[in-house]
Amino acid sequence: MSLTDSQKRVDAWISQFKEGYFHPLTNLARLAEEVGELAREVNHQFGPKKKKADEQPGSMAMELADILFVVICLANSQRIDLDDAFAQMMAKVTSRDAGRWTRKAR
Repeated sequence: MSLTDSQKRVDAWISQFKEGYFHPLTNLARLAEEVGELAREVNHQFGPKKKKADEQPGSMAMELADILFVVICLANSQRIDLDDAFAQMMAKVTSRDAGRWTRKAR
């Protein structure tokens, strides 16, 4: 599914509610919260802070999906085409960082 398709799917879901999209600052706060939840999960899986015995197992995939959902909501509320924005970002990094990293032998 393309980012455009994802944006349309989220918009269709949000559009069924009178409240619509949250204010950009609210979405930014939501994004920070979701990134914190991802950080906690990464720390549980790879860091020194393991889950307590009674805690449910978490999912990095679901935390990343939560982040993506909020990013899409923020983009949609500001009428940002994420496919276009992502293409521009990739063009920037592929030209700027073309010689920055050691390439693998083919």
